[in-house]
Amino acid sequence: MTMSATVRNNTARSRYELDVDGGGTAVADYQVDGDVITFTHTEVPPRSRGAGIASRLIGGALEAARSQRLKVVARCSFVRAYLAKHPEFHDLTPRAKT
Repeated sequence: MTMSATVRNNTARSRYELDVDGGGTAVADYQVDGDVITFTHTEVPPRSRGAGIASRLIGGALEAARSQRLKVVARCSFVRAYLAKHPEFHDLTPRAKT
């Protein structure tokens, strides 16, 4: 399955998007407050699930957050699971205050 080349930030709709073959768009909804981006929901069109699309979408969204120097809060279970499996993004999560 091929996809469009890039994950794009649709700021008007507060979501990252990735087009998928056969029509449809995978989305990762977010909210920004100051220097924190909170991911609230990730969705892939049903017929495109299981092909790694959500992982590619979230990986691109996290790279974008890094380039904007944003800290990441994952209220979405998929984003939480992705972060747990990808230590290269752990620097984006806020540290617990002691």
